[in-house]
Amino acid sequence: MTLRINDTAPDFTADTTQGPIRFHDWIGDGWAVLFSHPKDFTPVCTTELGAAAALQDEFARRGCKIIGISVDGVEDHEAWSRDIEASQGHAVGFPLIGDPDLAIVKAYDMLPADAGESSEGRTPADNATARVVFVIGPDRKIKATLTYPMSTGRNFHEILRLLESCQLTAERQLATPANWQHGDDVIISPSVSDEEARRRYPDGWEQPLPYIRLVRPPEA
Repeated sequence: MTLRINDTAPDFTADTTQGPIRFHDWIGDGWAVLFSHPKDFTPVCTTELGAAAALQDEFARRGCKIIGISVDGVEDHEAWSRDIEASQGHAVGFPLIGDPDLAIVKAYDMLPADAGESSEGRTPADNATARVVFVIGPDRKIKATLTYPMSTGRNFHEILRLLESCQLTAERQLATPANWQHGDDVIISPSVSDEEARRRYPDGWEQPLPYIRLVRPPEA
């Protein structure tokens, strides 16, 4: 099954470093970022988990939980978390999902169905495609995905920026232009009529082209 934007994120039950969860229940009424790793005790992923831990409060401030998954068991995750804190300077305060039978990564289309049923004996290269970020909304729908190779560490400031953009679209029907940063002008979505836009933005907007309507972001 190929997962696309606006598909429902597959639900699952799993053991994590913070106890058992049912994923959809764990999300609650907010947003979630699920990001995957090919294997515990790998160098690039270690730096990524440290970076995510450093920004956990920023995600929480935006009503978003973060959760990691690696194709190993929870006991390994717990030992790895100690390495992460010692080397990266930030404790992993979010759950890490254990997936030793590969069921979750298969459900999220990160490994093929014939990949086997155990993480035992698998190398990071065997799991190289388990390098995906999913941004998931309160409606349990996938709002965005990012896929990186094992050799490239993910930019968690970019993931935070992506989350903000998705929230502006879902909650206010606003889009963000290229290289947008928090506080920059945003685009009124084409789905919003001029009549509705005038009600929402009585001070008007800039319109460099007939199909681009720029306004200050709501908090500006």
